[in-house]
Amino acid sequence: MTRRAHIAMIGIPAVSHVRPSLEVIRELVARGHRVTYFNDPSVTGLIAPTGAELVPYPSTLPVADHDWPEDPIGAMRVFLEDAIAMLPRLHAHYDADPADLYLYDIGAYAARALAEAQGRPIVQLSPTLVGWEGYQEEVSDQIRRLPGADAYFGRFAEWLAGSGADTVDVDAFSGRPARAVAMITEAMQPHADRVDRKAVDFVGPCFDLRAEQGSWQRPAGAGKVLLVSLGSAFTRQPAFYRNCLAAFGGRPDWHVVLQIGKHTDPAELGEIPANVEVHPWVPQRAILEQADAFVTHAGMGGCGEGLLAGVPMIAVPQAAEQFMNADRLVELGVARRLDTEDATPEALWSALTALVGDEQVADRLRELSALAASEGGTARACDLIEQQLG
Repeated sequence: MTRRAHIAMIGIPAVSHVRPSLEVIRELVARGHRVTYFNDPSVTGLIAPTGAELVPYPSTLPVADHDWPEDPIGAMRVFLEDAIAMLPRLHAHYDADPADLYLYDIGAYAARALAEAQGRPIVQLSPTLVGWEGYQEEVSDQIRRLPGADAYFGRFAEWLAGSGADTVDVDAFSGRPARAVAMITEAMQPHADRVDRKAVDFVGPCFDLRAEQGSWQRPAGAGKVLLVSLGSAFTRQPAFYRNCLAAFGGRPDWHVVLQIGKHTDPAELGEIPANVEVHPWVPQRAILEQADAFVTHAGMGGCGEGLLAGVPMIAVPQAAEQFMNADRLVELGVARRLDTEDATPEALWSALTALVGDEQVADRLRELSALAASEGGTARACDLIEQQLG
């Protein structure tokens, strides 16, 4: 029997990074562990129901106003500066109350410096793809050639040298972790055959679907259901939403749920067709369990939810790894990719009708849904974490 322990989760306040592991945290608490969660107070409402104890810190990440730098090095610098500000606060709390095991989000790598300085085990909980053999040459080396890269990596090396970490090489420290639990289905992982399986386990999406059953019901008399959502971050897209209304509004065989986030005023959309309901936020997983199709920005969380629910997807990527995710969904045979500028009403409707009427797509989705469900999810993730406690 696994001993009861103090497990610390170190995270960042981006909703797309907090939500994927919430059920893991909840289950660890249910198994009797004391779990502390180091994160910004803005995500208290998400963390508190898990039973974990919030250890608050004021994140410097521009999550609240979504004012992220557009260039890749600028975006990386934002995370580095947050790690530099975070590390002293981590030591201030956890040197006096060290965890038996540290868990950390990919954006909170100051946790690794803390764990190495304390000589404690650490496991990355990755909500997205992980590095593979050859990643350094294929991706990281290209990043080093971008404008501003020399200054960024110089700043990183200087901080790392004084951080107390055992690993002082920047690429080794920020690259592939020694131990990771990837909360994605293996089908979404690029070059999965080159991932070190001694270091990484794919457990699939860690959801408790029962928790949201009944939180959304298909309206009486509705035909097929379509969910349109660009997630929680890249939602300031009124022109795109208007295209969706033009494409899918007024279709008697379709009921449309349109999530527009908090950055778009519904008044910007014009007249809302009778077959469309518009919300700033929706219980996405509950809707997908009853949906027939999904227009998504191809964030990894949405991709996993769509595959688990077995719904065809129109991928409209907005940033970061979403373009790679969109292409992967197309490769898997379950989606069409439309970049934002190409997502005209005509293109959206054509993609939807082609996907929904394709039996090969339906067969492939059944296979991938079964695969995602078989990977173990929350229970297996917690088993793997507990193995690190010894």
